[in-house]
Amino acid sequence: MTAVQPVRPPIDPEIAAGLALLGDSAVVTVTPDGIEDLRRAQMMATASDEDLRRGGTLEFHELTVPGPPDSPDISVLVCRPTVLTAPTAAIFHTHGGGMVVGSNRSGIEPYLDWAVEFGLIVVSVEYRLAPEHPDPAPVEDCYAGLLWVGEHAEELGIDPNRLLISGASAGGGLAAGVALMARDHAGPTLAGQLLVCPMLDDRNETPSSYMLEGEGVWDRTSNLTGWNALLGDRRGGPDVSTYAAPARETDLSGLPPAFIDVGEVEVFRDEAVDYASRIWQAGGSAELHIWPGGVHGFDTIFPQAAVSQAAQAARTDWLHRLLSL
Repeated sequence: MTAVQPVRPPIDPEIAAGLALLGDSAVVTVTPDGIEDLRRAQMMATASDEDLRRGGTLEFHELTVPGPPDSPDISVLVCRPTVLTAPTAAIFHTHGGGMVVGSNRSGIEPYLDWAVEFGLIVVSVEYRLAPEHPDPAPVEDCYAGLLWVGEHAEELGIDPNRLLISGASAGGGLAAGVALMARDHAGPTLAGQLLVCPMLDDRNETPSSYMLEGEGVWDRTSNLTGWNALLGDRRGGPDVSTYAAPARETDLSGLPPAFIDVGEVEVFRDEAVDYASRIWQAGGSAELHIWPGGVHGFDTIFPQAAVSQAAQAARTDWLHRLLSL
């Protein structure tokens, strides 16, 4: 285990300038006592009904669907073009929020951009949050949502051969876990997995996991708060499911093509690189991007920065090629 905090790379100048303007509000170290405050702040930033409609180009429905066995029903948000003439591609979205905050409207904006640009459908799942609902509730809720989409693809107007899964941060970790579950349990066939700064490893033993303490958008303390909320005393020990912490999976064969990207200056950097490397070693396909000077969530906080524009373009290009849109 790393004993000395590693030196971090420099933050991109445009992003650093933006962080300086934000001042103290740019650095929020999340502790267990701060989860409720974070939830209240997050509720103010979710997409509105008008945001979801995108000027009338999209329609949306919030549906209640079956959850995992012996568990409550779950909510899914279905956003689709107002005019569909044939079955189309779809993205199943698992939102971020450190496993402790968020809803099916959180972080959905980039997916709505793709829905408008490519005429695809977005289905966003609302899963139970830790610590009130620890593992396996979040990942099992997400998988139940994916099963429902697979079973109802025709009536939703989805081409089942062009269904992929995506999420950012905790949502990226959940997307990876659900892809593993779909592989292991013969679930819906996924065309791809788009993992943005994914939260994959509860052990937090990489150099980058020690790199940020008391600085950045999501530092080591925040990360430990999220993982402890999800796993409790099991965090870092031997009794952790690979669906909860996909970095623990030793066999990454048979997975759908992956797009994985992460900032150079964030705790998830090294685990993302390792995950992509082991997909390659298992004979799979992964496109990996490490964005120079990028902090956690840089492209959503500072979307006009050059590195943010490059990240957004790379994801869109991969999606276009994968789905032949």
